[in-house]
Amino acid sequence: MRPLDLIRKKRDGGELYSDEIGFLVRAYTRDEIPDYQMAAWLMAVVIRGMSRPELSALTSAMLHSGEVLDLSDIPGAKVDKHSTGGVGDKTSLIIAPVVAAAGVTVPMISGRGLGHTGGTLDKLQSIPGFNIDLSLSEFRRVLKSCGCGLIGQTAEIAPADKKLYALRDVTATVESPNLICASIMSKKLAEGIDGLVLDVKTGSGAFMKTEKDSAHLAELMVETGERMGKKMVALITDMDQPLGLKVGNALEVEECIEVMNGKGPADLREVSVELAAWMLYLAGRTPSVDAGRELADEVIRNQYALKKFREIVVQQGGDARAIDDPARLPQAQNRVPVLSPASGFVDAIQCEQVGIASLVLGGGREKKDDVIDPAVGLVLHKKVGDPVQKDEPFCSVHYNSDARLSSAQSLLQQAYRVAEKPPAVRRPLIHRVISGKGAQA
Repeated sequence: MRPLDLIRKKRDGGELYSDEIGFLVRAYTRDEIPDYQMAAWLMAVVIRGMSRPELSALTSAMLHSGEVLDLSDIPGAKVDKHSTGGVGDKTSLIIAPVVAAAGVTVPMISGRGLGHTGGTLDKLQSIPGFNIDLSLSEFRRVLKSCGCGLIGQTAEIAPADKKLYALRDVTATVESPNLICASIMSKKLAEGIDGLVLDVKTGSGAFMKTEKDSAHLAELMVETGERMGKKMVALITDMDQPLGLKVGNALEVEECIEVMNGKGPADLREVSVELAAWMLYLAGRTPSVDAGRELADEVIRNQYALKKFREIVVQQGGDARAIDDPARLPQAQNRVPVLSPASGFVDAIQCEQVGIASLVLGGGREKKDDVIDPAVGLVLHKKVGDPVQKDEPFCSVHYNSDARLSSAQSLLQQAYRVAEKPPAVRRPLIHRVISGKGAQA
């Protein structure tokens, strides 16, 4: 087989056989196909789409490009959660300790930021000393010790996805529902989990802008997981504005600590509790999702989740003092407000532009080898529906580079829309739930 022929076949709308897809994945993983050819094939997939057999073949090839964990020696059900990515989407750092503190094992293998969205690993690495690069044996040790581990893909776990993930981030091939599904499910199915809760974002800050597209992606992933014998559920959640008030790696860790201290923004807490409730239910820890919400609330209220998060940080080499005193997290040298040009109400926020503003400041990657600045980002003072006065700040920019500031300010100024009256309709945080057969509430 020749990569050129397979690129052409997909470009022209043909359907690749499973052995052809397997060849591409194996060869790229072994560095036998250069980035530029794989990027061309990925772009053809974005434009032409994939059939269900092609998607199954791609997911399977990526899953079996490395080791599939067997966690049967750890008692009880193992569940995880994955988000399709958004702006200010930091729920994993709350959910994992909540569910682990409630007695369920959470083996979480996460990714870095993609495009304008932040990544769980980038947030975790803003905690001084936190090691996301555990070997599988170390990962098992942490899981057995505290019931939760938060790591990146190891050399053993879905190595094909690790390479493709980085390439998609810088070649405008992120948004394909098929590529998103194969990426997520290959590494999640490699974790040895029994159940998976998916947080599929929809809105201006999501990769899937419409609820129809979000539901399509959710159904693809639920179906893929069920075919592999896993309990699956997907929640379609709102991303028409940032989740919470803080955007940027260290800032988002700080906000998660606030929530686990019983404070923090209500929207972040609500989505986190709902996702945790479904995880507890899929694991059989609670008899219903309602009971899962009550247990998640209790774990946060009694600070068991915060205690568990501190334990995870210690187990993975991080400085636990940063959990007790978030001022020890990286801090930007400069702050400047972005002011409203008029009085009225915040009618809308172009969420993707907010994410791009954080990326421009240095909080994300524009090229594969970019180094992230964990301290930069922004803090929102106004969200949709809030009243605002002329020259009152929409948000505050936390920055370290003067050269990056003006572009970020311009994006943020354009992101906010002010109207004379508040918006008539406020979209719910949880739009709908798509359950697999084994996850009916």
